[in-house]
Amino acid sequence: MKSKIYLSSPHMGGKEHVYVQEAFDTNWVAPLGPNVTGFETAIENYLGERSRVAALSSGTAALHLALILLGVKKDDEVLCQSMTFSASANPIVYQGATPIFVDSEKKTWNICPETLEEAIKDRLEKGKKPKAIIAVHLYGMPYKVDELRAISKKYEIPIIEDSAEALGSHYKEQKCGTFGDISILSFNGNKIITTSGGGALVTKSQALKQKAIFLATQARDEAPHYQHSEIGYNYRLSNISAGIGKGQMEVLDQRVAERRKNHQFYIEAFSNVKGVSVFSEPSPDYFSNHWLTCILIDSKLASFTPTELRLALEIENIESRPLWKPMHMQPVFKNAPFYGKNRVSESLFLQGLCLPSGSNLTTEDLQRINMVIQQFA
Repeated sequence: MKSKIYLSSPHMGGKEHVYVQEAFDTNWVAPLGPNVTGFETAIENYLGERSRVAALSSGTAALHLALILLGVKKDDEVLCQSMTFSASANPIVYQGATPIFVDSEKKTWNICPETLEEAIKDRLEKGKKPKAIIAVHLYGMPYKVDELRAISKKYEIPIIEDSAEALGSHYKEQKCGTFGDISILSFNGNKIITTSGGGALVTKSQALKQKAIFLATQARDEAPHYQHSEIGYNYRLSNISAGIGKGQMEVLDQRVAERRKNHQFYIEAFSNVKGVSVFSEPSPDYFSNHWLTCILIDSKLASFTPTELRLALEIENIESRPLWKPMHMQPVFKNAPFYGKNRVSESLFLQGLCLPSGSNLTTEDLQRINMVIQQFA
């Protein structure tokens, strides 16, 4: 059987084991230590913009803490991009709040500013002002930053920037992960870089960073005994995982370049395939890390469907998958309000496919993928 080509697998850079070994050699295996501090500093230096970073156990944990830090409580409402992974929305429910899902726009596939404003106006008319906006840089593509900032400022609703898929992307030369009132990153095994599992909360406030760390370490008060005045969580990243992250940060720019090279490969591979478009930046203001390269297949023009291409790849032991199924279409959120008369996210889901995009794809891997693609040309 042919070897498996994964959608996006971990790619080590070489120094990770050095930092992990140091953690073992010095017995720093707890959720604190020099690797944690070093990893946070490396991210802060990379992002710039006075960023302050708290390294956590997952991007989901970071989103949960972001909601807590913004005061989201039971029966509040939070506006959330519908086309995203469920981790963007689940923490809203953790807080007993209600997700209000908003449709995408066609250029970036991210939250539609016009629909977002319509949703805000309608919630205000219903006597309920949303407490936050969760906006996602989908597949590494920056959302419409300027438009969302204007809406956030106009209605005084803070933005939680879900940059789980977008480390290394930027908008108007400013790094993704620095646009939100609070931002989050993910280092899950399939992301642009990984700590095995892991994530980070990003803020411009040292006080908020320290509050996040306090909550992430069981909210233990300063006392010689264990005393707790607030509910806390076990959300801190371990020093061992942070060692992997330190090594990964050293090759981040290289990983972005490799994924962008894969994206160019797909543009060329589909150049003669009728009815297929490769998801790309809408203007020079946008720079995507192309964490995953995605395509849309127009059923009116193409001679095949996304399912047919996916199954053809599967036969060759090549992983691909449909785009994220929008949250408003998920059974668990069937009763949540949704705003989106144009149903853009539903159309994208039905037409789209994510293709293998790992930075460790070999020339042979790409040749195998191309052979399948050309069957449909």
